[in-house]
Amino acid sequence: MSSARLIDGKAISAQIHSETQARTLALREKQGVIPGITFVRVGEDPASQAYVRMKGKKAGELGIHSDTVVLAETTSQADLLELIKKLNADPKVHGILVQAPLPKHIKEDEIFSAIDFRRDVDGFHPVNVGKLLLGQNPLFKPCTPAGVHELLIRTGVQLSGAEVVILGRGNIVGKPMAAILMQKDKHADATVTVLHSRSKNIAEHCRRADIIIAAMGQALFVKANMVKPGAVVIDVGVNRIDDSQAKNGYRLVGDVDFAPVSQVAGAITPNPGGVGPMTIAMLLSNTVRAAEMARP
Repeated sequence: MSSARLIDGKAISAQIHSETQARTLALREKQGVIPGITFVRVGEDPASQAYVRMKGKKAGELGIHSDTVVLAETTSQADLLELIKKLNADPKVHGILVQAPLPKHIKEDEIFSAIDFRRDVDGFHPVNVGKLLLGQNPLFKPCTPAGVHELLIRTGVQLSGAEVVILGRGNIVGKPMAAILMQKDKHADATVTVLHSRSKNIAEHCRRADIIIAAMGQALFVKANMVKPGAVVIDVGVNRIDDSQAKNGYRLVGDVDFAPVSQVAGAITPNPGGVGPMTIAMLLSNTVRAAEMARP
């Protein structure tokens, strides 16, 4: 039995979806605008198929129009860039998401940079990333760290002055998460330490933290003896481990060893059901924001 308070990402994402749906309805009724997002998938990666399908389904439930363009694995970078150019020019397309990972012959950074930053609902265009780092209120923040931030805010976690340890320095979560939490803002002002594979004394750093955000991609890395009693633990990781009892021979786990850590932490996200639902919620909220800014 867990002693920590569960931070319910499903419930909080449902709140955000409700707000997004209301904004979608207002746009439709007052401006005649239907928010639209186009997903671009290159190849037949099963995880990418599932992610795009899930995002499209939820978009439809909220009244957001979505299209999915599927390109062959062999599609050239030039052809993908040409597609993005056409989508950038389409007034009905308010958001564009190119699903990663892309085939190795395609340079992801060039693709993300080609998307109009006003349609960059995934939050990875250099303009939006740069504005985030400079504290200049980017149009869109990357969805997963933005979702984590909303989890912390909506569960009343004290951020100002808090010691935060972020495990992982990736461009998708670690770096933007640090940028969000260190800003001079009523919902930030944290003291942030970013740890990674070359960091020393990781456990010692973690034991000082009021908040641990685990995004290293290492299964069950955070153990109970690394967590200060009463700390908030956010598990972003998705890892596959072998399990002979599972139907597929494996199961998905986070970066946090949930059962023992939940006996020490004050609040913790389940995995699944914690951060994952928030990523989609922020993506669709961003899509409606793009439509709101584009309206006549």
